[in-house]
Parts: sequence; structure tokens; C-alpha cells
Amino acid sequence: MSRATQAKRIAVAAAYGGGSVGAVGALAYGVILSQAMLARRTIPIATSPPPRGDGVYGAVFDGEPVRLVVLGDSSAAGFGVARPGETVGAVVAEGLAQELRRPVRLRCFAVVGAQSSGLPPQVEQALEQQPDVAVICVGGNDVTHRVSVALAVRHLVTAVRELRAAGVEVVVGTCPDLGTIRPILPPLRWLARYWSRQMAAAQTIAAVEAGARTVSLGDLLGPSFYSDPDRMFSYDRFHPSAEGYAAAAAALLPTVVAAMTQTHEVLRAGEGMRTLPQAAVEAAAIAGTEVSAASVAGRERGPAGRWAELRHRVWPRGARPATPSTVEAT
Repeated sequence: MSRATQAKRIAVAAAYGGGSVGAVGALAYGVILSQAMLARRTIPIATSPPPRGDGVYGAVFDGEPVRLVVLGDSSAAGFGVARPGETVGAVVAEGLAQELRRPVRLRCFAVVGAQSSGLPPQVEQALEQQPDVAVICVGGNDVTHRVSVALAVRHLVTAVRELRAAGVEVVVGTCPDLGTIRPILPPLRWLARYWSRQMAAAQTIAAVEAGARTVSLGDLLGPSFYSDPDRMFSYDRFHPSAEGYAAAAAALLPTVVAAMTQTHEVLRAGEGMRTLPQAAVEAAAIAGTEVSAASVAGRERGPAGRWAELRHRVWPRGARPATPSTVEAT
């Protein structure tokens, strides 16, 4: 079974019920379990919440603030950084304000340690803010806790559908590549990479079908994580540092801007139309790749299913959005 077919099967199971993930042999499972226990002892337990970046960014601009909400797990909350302006939500909010020349009001409802099953209360809180756009980053904890991919993605689909039904633009940052995390050793590291990409591909198919745009976070700073872990990781060697979150924000921001402006830039080399399963697999392997619904000759679907547009929108390293300069408390 090809990766695209497998991802599509899991996504369909998530949308309509059923589905399971593959199993490993008893001996292999014992090795993996011991590796997981070692990794958990190595990674410190969170003892304090991440800094809150809620507030108004780009307050110098005129106009009604764009309402941005951020949902998901510790990666969405920005766990591991010291200042509010270093969280993913804050950097995206500031960048969005600069791009739109409008103030942006940020509210973050992400919870450290959350799995996809924890999205419903976050969505409920977010909808009370009547947001214009939502960013969701989730999936890593589902992988580490070996939650069924179909079950995890089903919760994500429900969240996307509820937000879209309320007229909210949705951008999903798919599951990062946990194989880049140093406390996770082989063979668990290799399986973590496979499981992460499996989750990301299934999330992409299901979220796009539900009306969202997706951005693959993958191993966005993989080589840098290995070569300079002191700079790219926070103190726990598990969560990214401010530099790591800036990279995630740089990948997410162009897609958030595109969702708000509905712009359609000229396709570049390596970009273009794919079937959705093909786009999902390619995106899972290449960090910073956006996947969104598309049509060919006026048709949303072809013989192999829904059409999707694949783009590499991630900002160049030197052009990442700056951390916020002006914030008003909510």
C-alpha cells in the first residue's frame, strides 16, 4: 500500500469512523517501550505554564482588529520560551498585523500536553471570541501516547468543521517530526519519524477536506536541531526555543495571510496541483509546505479524488517576522 493510499484510508476512517494503526511485534514493542520510558525520564515535566501572549499587536495601525485565535498543544502555546513575544501566536500576530497593516487581537487557548481530543473545549472558548482566523497546532502528543491516528484526526476534523461553520478561516500546522528530538533514541526515533509523518499526512487530507489550509511543520529545523541544539531547543531538549518557534511562525504566517486575503500567487518550481493524498504525503516529507483545496477546469475532484494545491510559502530565514514591539493587554 502506498503512503498516499494509506494516508487517505486513515483520513477516511477519521471522517466516517473506524480505522486503526498497525502493530509491531512483541519483541520490538518491548524495546520501543523501554526507549519511551527512558525518554520520558530524560525530558523534564512541565512545572509552570508558558507565557501568555494575548493582546493587541500592531496597535499603531488603524482599523478594526483582526481576531486571531491559537489552539492546540504546547507547540501552539509556546511552552519553553521565556517571553510572551516569543510564542508562535505572538510572532504570527505581529507578522499578520504588519502584512495587513491592521491591528491583530490574539487569544491563545492552547494547552500544554493536549491531545487532539482536547480540542473541543478550546474551540468552544475560541468561538466566543468570534475569531476571523484560527491556527491549530496539534498531533505530537497523540503520537507520543500512541493514540489511533484515525481517532486523533477525527477530533481535528470536528474542530475544523465547527470553526468553518462559523465563518472562521483555519490554518492547521500538522504534526512535527518527533524523530528530531534528541532524548528519543533509535529505534524509537525511527518509528517516531514514521508515526509523525503518518499523522501529518492524515491530518492534511482530513483538514483540507473539512475546509482548512494546512502547513507541514515536519523537521523544519531538523539539521539545525542536530547541529546546534543549545540554540534550537529549550532547556528540556524536547520543546523548541524561541528560534525554533520563530521558524514555525515563519512557516505558518504566509498561509495565514493568504487565508485572510485570498491571494493566489503565481506557482513556482516544485509547486502546483496534486491529488490531495499525493500532496499530503509530499507535504509531510517537506517542512514548510502548504496544502489547500483547489479545482481543475472548474472541478474540485478528479478520478483520484479531491484536487489540492501545494506551495512552499515558508519565509526565508533572514525575513522571519519580528517579535512584537507593541502589545496592549487584553
